[in-house]
Amino acid sequence: MSKDGLCAIVTGSASGLGAATAAILAKSGGRIVVNYASSKTEAEQTADLCREAGAEVVVVQGDVARDEDCKRIVAAAAPWGRLDVLVNNAGTTKHVAHADLDGLSAEDFQRIYAVNAIGPFQMIRAARALLEESTNASGRAAAVVNVSSIAGISGNGSSVAYAASKGALNTMTLSLARALAPKIRVNTICPGYIDTGWFTKGRGEAGAKQVRDAVVARVPLKIASSADNIAQLVCFLASPASGSMTGECVRMDAGMHLSQ
Repeated sequence: MSKDGLCAIVTGSASGLGAATAAILAKSGGRIVVNYASSKTEAEQTADLCREAGAEVVVVQGDVARDEDCKRIVAAAAPWGRLDVLVNNAGTTKHVAHADLDGLSAEDFQRIYAVNAIGPFQMIRAARALLEESTNASGRAAAVVNVSSIAGISGNGSSVAYAASKGALNTMTLSLARALAPKIRVNTICPGYIDTGWFTKGRGEAGAKQVRDAVVARVPLKIASSADNIAQLVCFLASPASGSMTGECVRMDAGMHLSQ
């Protein structure tokens, strides 16, 4: 990342991939909105890391499933007069075996879609004017990076509802990349397994270790990707270095797709 003072919003940045992304973006000496839904303590820790890196930071609570919250998150960046980067990282799931059709309710689907697909749409809509102001000022397209999953391509993952929501996000990336060009670029990353607390929360310590070990044994690169590994790709797509890319869904899964 160059020292160009990027102004960025990273949703769901209290921990995991969102926190790692915010910390790297902060190294550009810019301004970061750190967003969280419920983990205030972790969000403040992320903010401290960003400040230590030289960034100006605003911490905003908000659930991206709520349109009014999306508007409030974006409003935190309004005093800067522009927004160079929006990272739609907030996500949710319910861990249910795919064959267990009774394990998912309509309410489960609605909540997962509300956060994973509708949330990014609402964030982009709320941020559009500020993103376009960035383009007007710099002469280069502002960047939206959506965090999807390999599950949205292959139909695997923590549940059928989760995979379907990420597939919807991938398709929306194509639609909005067309609709918002040339002022806003829209790209998506599709990571595989990331070694964070995501699986521990869903399956417990033993279950998370089982998943990790199975992934390492299966993927060609024999590694468990860290949040920092994946955050490097997010930040590349957020930076001017990827200025000719839009409408891409980029896999980063340690080669998992090769073993399917």
